[in-house]
Amino acid sequence: DVLPSPEGPLPSVSITEIRQYLRAQGIPFHDGYSCLHTPSLFCDGREDQPMAASTPYTLFIDKTTGSFLCTATQAEGTWQDFQANVELRHRGVPPATSEELEEDTRQACEDARCIWERALPLWELLDEDETNNTKAMFGISLVTDATLKRFGVRYLRTAKSLVFPWFSPRDATLKGLKLVRVEKKGDVISYVEETLPRFDSYRNLFGLPLIGRRDTELVLTGWELDALALYQATGVASLALPRGATCLPPVLLPYLEQFKRITLWLGEDLRSWEAAKLFARKLSLKRCSLVRPGDLQPRPLEALNQGLNFTKILRAALPASHKSIVSFRQLREEVFGEMANTEQVAGVKWARFPELNKLLKGHRRGELTVFTGPTGSGKTTFISEYALDLCMQGVCTLWGSFEINNVRLAKIMLTQFAGRRLEDQLELYDEWADRFEDLPLYFMTFHGQQNIKTVIDTMQHAVYMYDITHVVVDNLQFMMGHEHLSADR
Repeated sequence: DVLPSPEGPLPSVSITEIRQYLRAQGIPFHDGYSCLHTPSLFCDGREDQPMAASTPYTLFIDKTTGSFLCTATQAEGTWQDFQANVELRHRGVPPATSEELEEDTRQACEDARCIWERALPLWELLDEDETNNTKAMFGISLVTDATLKRFGVRYLRTAKSLVFPWFSPRDATLKGLKLVRVEKKGDVISYVEETLPRFDSYRNLFGLPLIGRRDTELVLTGWELDALALYQATGVASLALPRGATCLPPVLLPYLEQFKRITLWLGEDLRSWEAAKLFARKLSLKRCSLVRPGDLQPRPLEALNQGLNFTKILRAALPASHKSIVSFRQLREEVFGEMANTEQVAGVKWARFPELNKLLKGHRRGELTVFTGPTGSGKTTFISEYALDLCMQGVCTLWGSFEINNVRLAKIMLTQFAGRRLEDQLELYDEWADRFEDLPLYFMTFHGQQNIKTVIDTMQHAVYMYDITHVVVDNLQFMMGHEHLSADR
């Protein structure tokens, strides 16, 4: 994905401008947590009628970006698209809807449907031993058939994978799937996920069709199996984010507007805790509480397997918004957490650079690392591998390459990712490119000297949209231009 779009950065719009525009156009709205709610332009057939305040408010405008989503029709677009549709309405032209699916999306839906039809509910496997072994393999022996049935989980025998469906909240049609299988390396168990459609367009809030209109409390988890465990143990509304604790795409925020209280219980490590704090800012701090990871508060599935008291854990969740002054008593648990998890506090370790781990310990948010060296000494080559190492571990990365162009940079990184010269094996290109495309990696489209404010604005936009936690600037001299070298860089 390229940031910003090739036509230049998206014109930014302030919340004040959005409100002024809606009032000037006579569109009723009310303030939500992360969005403004208005009646939809896409539902009401009477274009010449003024918008009635009684029309259901199914259109949501993101307060930060101005992007909109109509949850009733799935129409979505930028702030400029919204204004264009308002103009069409004034002229009595039916608004444009975004029903035309791209060929890739249509194909993904078709593939998902074929897999879904081949998958079986776990309790329909003929051999009881197979059912029990499969449940044990995924650590869900205590999850009942009734829970699996409620959430529509199936099993694909040929791929030994659990299948989690993505149903449209609008008309319950199948829009995609997530397949999860278990891989064992010695004693270490890891879960491998695959999504249809591809990673960046997979936006399923797993469990959304089961949410009732009157539900006002929600627990947000980072994994589908955690959502199952939570619902079974407590009966509370629970949803799973499509990419776990990696990111919360803003396009999902409208679906979370109805909740007055959201508890984030994303996982059991400090990265999940950091992510929960970041997501709470997007969701509005005043309605969010966070479950702090710890031995007595593992992830929900683990808590179910250990027979822990869920109500007690949820009651102990910490409010996300704290006042400007705190006492040590309020910080006590956090300080203990940092002492008990020194390895995690040190940050995300590099897999390819054990020596670097000795020097820097790991990649931590909010820290600046400066690499210097003479021209041609290998800074870019090293840093692209250094960033790739973290990106492969789920660290969302934004590259600002001001010295070499993005095509060349991507070629270097793809070669490092594949660990081979793909020029000599072009038949393997698509296979490696597909895997590379699934990394949470984004590039800024700047080249050469740039205005600092524009670059910072683009970075902030990327942090909001893609939950970027690692930004690479290569290099400072090119970005600043030579006439600024005497200034305070």
